[in-house]
Amino acid sequence: MRLRRLKPSHLRREWLANPKADILAGAVVGLALIPEAIAFSIIAGVDPKVGLYASFVIAVTTAFLGGRPGSISAATGAMALLMIDLVRDYGLEYLLVATLLTGVFQVIFGVLKLGRQMRYVPRAVMVGYINALAVLIFLAQLPQLINVPPAVYVMAALSLVIIYGLPRVTKAVPSPLVALFVMTTAAISLGIDVPTVGDMGELPTTLPVFALPQVPLTLETLRIVLPTSLTMAVVGLLASFLTASLVDELTDTPSDKNREAKGQGIANIITSFFGGMAGCGMIGQSVINVQSGGRGRLSTLCAGVFLLFAILALSGWVRQMPMAALVAVMIMVSIGTFRWASFRDMARIPRSETAVMLTTMLVTIFTRNFALGVATGIVMSTVFFSRKIARLVFVDSVLKDNGSHRVYSVSGQIFFVSIDEFLEAFDFSEFVDRITVDLTHAHLWDQGAVAALDKVVNKFRRAGAEVEVIGLNDASATLVDKLAIHSRPPVSSHTAD
Repeated sequence: MRLRRLKPSHLRREWLANPKADILAGAVVGLALIPEAIAFSIIAGVDPKVGLYASFVIAVTTAFLGGRPGSISAATGAMALLMIDLVRDYGLEYLLVATLLTGVFQVIFGVLKLGRQMRYVPRAVMVGYINALAVLIFLAQLPQLINVPPAVYVMAALSLVIIYGLPRVTKAVPSPLVALFVMTTAAISLGIDVPTVGDMGELPTTLPVFALPQVPLTLETLRIVLPTSLTMAVVGLLASFLTASLVDELTDTPSDKNREAKGQGIANIITSFFGGMAGCGMIGQSVINVQSGGRGRLSTLCAGVFLLFAILALSGWVRQMPMAALVAVMIMVSIGTFRWASFRDMARIPRSETAVMLTTMLVTIFTRNFALGVATGIVMSTVFFSRKIARLVFVDSVLKDNGSHRVYSVSGQIFFVSIDEFLEAFDFSEFVDRITVDLTHAHLWDQGAVAALDKVVNKFRRAGAEVEVIGLNDASATLVDKLAIHSRPPVSSHTAD
């Protein structure tokens, strides 16, 4: 990635325009990242340090290279859910290779400027994707609530009370951190025997160290990691673009989606060499950052730095966090991520959009494949849109010259979906001397449209009528000149030849 030389004014605007608020917001986000990074690591089946190292490296890297100042990127639930099978079957080292390849794909996507294609992902697909993510995060917590001591349920319930009750009193400190502090203090002081973070794996005690993934460099390794890497690359960029767009709206400022893709890719490449899992943009934490006053890149940098500092300084305390409290935090993330309005407003939303949203959501949940769910939703949206456009083909006919001349005036978009409606508008059994097909207000889009026009012309000619096609715009006329097969096409851009 070629780094741009920043002008002093640009540097001040992105880094130093809001230093005090950025530092404070970054500190709040850094603290809030701790429980989520640990929980996402556990979802993926790796040690908590893998998610913590990843969150630090990704946040710091995207602070410099990302395309959206003020956006927070780190280890996320969307990516963790995609790693489960790979980690279970092959282990951490293969996950690191998959993370490296994910980053390479994302850099390629950025270089090819595929970020602009984000505009073609319908909102209904986005909502379905977000809802599926929320449900899967919630389902991932259920194993922590099965065959556990009764105290786990009590601590989880009390944690949720604190998480949702404290903001009604004060918002000075993130309520998830208060819940973790209270539950951890209670478990230690009262000697409550419940599963803790320390039971789940090793926590970091030092800075991350550079190391190459220890796997054989063979085609078999590539075969193993390629499907997961490609899926993570697509899902990660989708989540990052969605996060950037949300911050765009909240701050009324633009972002560079292609730079964001390259920044996310480089961050994932770097984190793979420091023992971290793949990550992407975080909707929840980015909203927390903006609402806390964070606007510039300094807030993202401070979030990553403060996260690592807190972990290294408080590792003994973090190790004794009850898993019940972390489950409560993730339930909060799940509830906050889910777009409840998509169901509440279902009666007002077009049925086709509701069908797309539900299909995207259900396919993603049942297959646990975010890329498949999004692809299915996009295909459905395309089909519904095409059908809707196909209905907007209108053909009016007027009989002139004492019944000897029929003029068909066509308006709308003629393409493979609307061909049937186009053909049904013509009365091929009528006997007239002349037929005029006026396409002034129509557009021919593809080979199927030209073939349909051929069919109309040839049918009327076989019935003995003189056929004239007029009003083709330049693009349609060019297509007809190249593809039409009727013997003597009297075609003109504006008038009959």
